[in-house]
Amino acid sequence: MSGTTERVRKHREKLRQAGLRPVQIWIPDTRRPGFAEECRRQSLVLLNDPHETEIMTWVEAVTDFEDWK
Repeated sequence: MSGTTERVRKHREKLRQAGLRPVQIWIPDTRRPGFAEECRRQSLVLLNDPHETEIMTWVEAVTDFEDWK
């Protein structure tokens, strides 16, 4: 095993001993052609939607902005 591989293994083992586990998530590729356009399209669909306004009002009311920079 290479030195780097061994260091990574030890680091991961310490994290597991601390009660953590690795999780892999898949997220949209923001570099993909058309991504920004699709975001804009979806945003425009919701622009004057009353349900969206209600939801965003609620989100702002329950969000803790303290200590945000």
